[in-house]
Amino acid sequence: MGFSDRPIDDQTDVSLLDTTLRDGEQAPGVSLTPEEKAEIAQALDRAKVDVIEAGSACTGEGERRTIKRVTDLDLDATITSFCRGIQSDVELALDCGVDGINLVVPASDRHVETKVDSTREDVIASTAELIEFATDHGLWVEVIGEDGSRADLEFLEELMATALDAGADRVCYADTVGHAGPERAYEVVSALSELGPTSAHTHDDLGLGVTNALAAIDAGADLVHATVNGVGERAGNAALEEIAIALEHVYGIETVETEQLYALGQTVANATGIDLPPNKAVLGQNAFTHESGIHTDGTLKDDAMYEPYAPETVGRERRIVAGKHTGRAGARAALEEHGVEASDDELDEIVQRVKAIGDRGKRVTDADLLTIAEEVTEGERERRVELVDMTAASGGGTPTASVRLRVDGEEHQAAATGSGPVDAAISAVREVLGEQTASLDSYEVDAITGGHDAVVTVEVEMSRGDRSVSVRSSDADITTASVQAMVEALDRLLASDDDTEALLADD
Repeated sequence: MGFSDRPIDDQTDVSLLDTTLRDGEQAPGVSLTPEEKAEIAQALDRAKVDVIEAGSACTGEGERRTIKRVTDLDLDATITSFCRGIQSDVELALDCGVDGINLVVPASDRHVETKVDSTREDVIASTAELIEFATDHGLWVEVIGEDGSRADLEFLEELMATALDAGADRVCYADTVGHAGPERAYEVVSALSELGPTSAHTHDDLGLGVTNALAAIDAGADLVHATVNGVGERAGNAALEEIAIALEHVYGIETVETEQLYALGQTVANATGIDLPPNKAVLGQNAFTHESGIHTDGTLKDDAMYEPYAPETVGRERRIVAGKHTGRAGARAALEEHGVEASDDELDEIVQRVKAIGDRGKRVTDADLLTIAEEVTEGERERRVELVDMTAASGGGTPTASVRLRVDGEEHQAAATGSGPVDAAISAVREVLGEQTASLDSYEVDAITGGHDAVVTVEVEMSRGDRSVSVRSSDADITTASVQAMVEALDRLLASDDDTEALLADD
């Protein structure tokens, strides 16, 4: 950062506190079930995240049951509850069996005077009393000065010094509304870290969440708060995966098991329903995907040519895809991923056809590339999975669907229910093939035409083991388009699988 005489890589002991289950859940439209919170907590623990803020015990009985669900998992991580500056919140947290609390108290005059209608003196006194109560009951305590980035620094120092004297384990600089830049984070954390162990909680309203977290570490913070995928209220929080990989790659500071980050990100995306933008750092679909001929050729010659670190570092794999900018090397590599061989002349023809699609402004899916290759090479494709027919209904009751598939020449039928006809139909396909056959990584309604003959285009990306494939399908009915795309993707993925029995669900 260039702020201190002691560079960030001299500070080798940095821990992460994940607040996906509390601050992340405050993103509009996100509500996690106890099972989803437990699944995320277990994924965080596999990644060796040090502290997991499981929720706010004061929210209600349902939230307390959810927090207890996490504390009952007996994880290695320290489990905490968010508490306001009132004793009843601490008592409720104790009832949930947490290891500690994140005690938030007002720090800026805006919060002291307007939000809680108090005075600086009363906030200091009540904070000390609450800390003594919490520590007397065996809780680990972190005191967060809410809106600390806009607080009077002298008052914030006095408040946090009192907190540490009263027995708090650490204090936390909070840029509650993503207001400040790295210079302010450095200034405040430098002062607080002189008092004792200091954390940082930063938001991304200015796109500076991770930058401010790194500035805080540079100033002496040894614990930073974050959420997986950066989910959270407004523009979200500093992203845990971005902080972790920045610290390891740039500064040589290890915080978590980075190989677990992609699986962790997928778990959170699925639970929250918030898809990652393709260009999202670390976990976005495009982070290790190459189309450009120059970049693809360079990457094939040297993995590090156009990547800052190997995709395996964060549990991912490199992908070569076809498109307008595809060259011969990239096309050959993309085809080889699917076990397709082509001569030099055939490859030239394939590249020209791919570029022609791209020139029309269309995205070239894996299925497009493979279909072109089959036409050019006159190769015969033996389908393993075909959709024979499908029915779906959702009028007035529980959405249901029935599908009939031909798998290696034999027909199989299944029915299922779902949250909608598309969900029901996809569940029926999985009933036939087995839940673990392949994972549906992305689902996008790409285009809908207007008028009485409207056509919807659905694009899916699915993966099985170390292979993935994208497929687009169009139909007047969204359910039909979705199932056709999914079945086509499954057929492409399973084309090289010799284990027929593995395709079918247990009877």
